[in-house]
Amino acid sequence: MRIDLPRALRENTYPGRGIIIGKTADGRHAAVAYFIMGRSENSRNRIFEENEDNGIRTRAYDESKLVDPSLIIYSPVRALGNALIVTNGDQTDTIYDFIQSGKGFEDALRTRTFEPDPPNYTPRISGIVTFADQDFSYKLSILKSDDGNGDAVLRFFYEYAQPVAGEGRFIHTYRCDGSPIPSFEGEPEKVEIGNDLDAFTAMLWDALNADNKVSLFTRFVDLHTGAAETRILNKNK
Repeated sequence: MRIDLPRALRENTYPGRGIIIGKTADGRHAAVAYFIMGRSENSRNRIFEENEDNGIRTRAYDESKLVDPSLIIYSPVRALGNALIVTNGDQTDTIYDFIQSGKGFEDALRTRTFEPDPPNYTPRISGIVTFADQDFSYKLSILKSDDGNGDAVLRFFYEYAQPVAGEGRFIHTYRCDGSPIPSFEGEPEKVEIGNDLDAFTAMLWDALNADNKVSLFTRFVDLHTGAAETRILNKNK
């Protein structure tokens, strides 16, 4: 069952970081989105900018206020051959390196665990889109603690071999705000994907909590031509 994505976002002040992957309603484009939110000054002091891998990286908006870059500065999106990788941390690079060496998405993530930020133990969420024959397939993953146990990791993988037009999947790091912040639970949520990139981008940005949202990346990739259109929105300007 599909969730009402804008409503779900409006009613959740802190889903944390989120990935959406799916196919547009007309079946012509792959749709990808990634957003980040923040509660601390350090987390909020960020922007997205394009990188050399046909993707994006995070950067401190005000370098003088950067406290600890270890979990907030990374490349969320990188392209490699016919694949597009999107994650909420430096596991992007792990996946990139494994694929480049002939190994797989799952192989890479089995070497990683949740973030070392007790008591939250923020999940690592990851996705990969693989393009072939004027279509695509995709996978999602979440690496999370076992109900807040920092000594036990749970690894979940989800594979979508035949994406349905007009549908996508949404996975995020947290169920809601809290102390500690409760991790996402269950399978990635089914959401509706339209045909208009600007409308898709505006819907997500407008629905994210105004105080906590930081940056948003969206991209539509034409399955017939391979042409990609990208939008980047940053709260810090």
